[in-house]
Amino acid sequence: MTPKKKMNRRHFISAAATSTATISIVPRHVLGGRGHIAPSDKITVANIGCGTQGLREMPEMLENDQIQVISVCDVNKRSADYLDWSPDGIRNGIRKTLKDDAWGESYKGIPGGRDIGQEYVETFYSKIRKKSSYKGCTAYEDYRELLDKEIDLDAIKIMTPDHTHACIAIDAMKKGKHVITHKPIANRLREGRKVIDTVKETKVITHLLAWSDRADQLQMVKWLKEGAIGELKEIHNWSFRPVWPQWTRNPVDTPKIPDGFNWELWLGPVPNRPYHPNYTHNVFRGWYDFGGGSMADMGHYSLFPLFRNLGIDTTPVAVKAYGTTNRTVKNQVCRPVKNDVAFPYSCQFKFTFPAHGNLPKFDLYWYDGGMKPFAPPELEEDGLDVDSEGLMLVGEQGKILGGFLGEHPRLIPAKKMKAIHGDKPVPTAKRSRRSDMWAEAIKAKTESPGSFLNAGPITETINLSAVALRAQKRIVYDSANMKITNDENANKYLTRVYRTGWEM
Repeated sequence: MTPKKKMNRRHFISAAATSTATISIVPRHVLGGRGHIAPSDKITVANIGCGTQGLREMPEMLENDQIQVISVCDVNKRSADYLDWSPDGIRNGIRKTLKDDAWGESYKGIPGGRDIGQEYVETFYSKIRKKSSYKGCTAYEDYRELLDKEIDLDAIKIMTPDHTHACIAIDAMKKGKHVITHKPIANRLREGRKVIDTVKETKVITHLLAWSDRADQLQMVKWLKEGAIGELKEIHNWSFRPVWPQWTRNPVDTPKIPDGFNWELWLGPVPNRPYHPNYTHNVFRGWYDFGGGSMADMGHYSLFPLFRNLGIDTTPVAVKAYGTTNRTVKNQVCRPVKNDVAFPYSCQFKFTFPAHGNLPKFDLYWYDGGMKPFAPPELEEDGLDVDSEGLMLVGEQGKILGGFLGEHPRLIPAKKMKAIHGDKPVPTAKRSRRSDMWAEAIKAKTESPGSFLNAGPITETINLSAVALRAQKRIVYDSANMKITNDENANKYLTRVYRTGWEM
């Protein structure tokens, strides 16, 4: 594809500054207004993926004065058939941002697609510029065309289904674009390693959006280092997810592909199969080919900061997984359902980590789908049970319990908390605007705490969960060689079969 023959804004300013012609460069404070950033100094961003989460997170960029959204991309043109957690959440979010209570009245359903994304961006900018219209946001069906044509682009934000994160990130980095992505970096272990290697090669700035500063987790770590629970033995983290419908086999019916939806582009690197709505929009996470299950969905938020705060900078040496089983009736006989296409309704994982740094050997346990650890004796002593979600550090001499992300941490039982911490307030995490972190990193040309370069251990840990589920046995992992050493057949789950033209 041929790039547009146009000079970008930085080249224009540079050329104008060295030209002998009488061109005056307008100062930043005049272009942007006092206290504002001039258009020529903003970070230009393309939002790739205009489904529910892509639209839900759009205000963070639109309202950030450091950022200018100049392009959107989605394989879907426009529709109102998306799934979400509420019937009006997306619509009301757009209305609030645009200050227009009538926006979207004509949509009979939950809207999404590149036309919606483009309209959102251009309507917002026209309002803040007090203009009747604004036409500064392009829209593309194919991200590769966007990368070829948008030469004035600084960064991309990836909001697509998991299976396309790696290919989009790698292609963008090879064109010198900074990359911000929703979790995960990739839904295959080898792809994740390749993404991180590409960061090292290209030296662009990257950011995994699951990162957050967790003052509450730091308090948990402080208690651990002070010896309040003795040496770390176990970490337990549990979530009530999934919150999407979960299937155990591929659909057999073949409905018509919706108008304006490019099914082949949606598949990306995954081999051809018939279209079905059970794969797309907000339900992709449940499939091995397209998602990473509940742990990839939520575990990044809790465990990525915890890995960094605890100093976990290696990968598990072994993983064991259990998943829900179910039965079907065929010819009056109850038969097991063989499932190698989708995550089970509920999962439990045990990851064994080696001693490293200042950490001893320990186990990490993950539970989802309603599974959770039983209340430990320390909690029963206070007449309490574990909540539906939580994070617990288990030491040789006690336990620290918090919410799913580590919120409101406390030593248990209550008398131990009182004895060690007294009545002092426990630090809480302040929710800052995530776009500030990566925007400032790009401007400063320095890695953010959420850099892909810091995400290798969490990426491989989470991707190994699906490998263990599919291998149906305890797997032993050699990270240096990216190899399952006790089951040669399980190594096929570290990668995927690629559709022609999408190989990595």
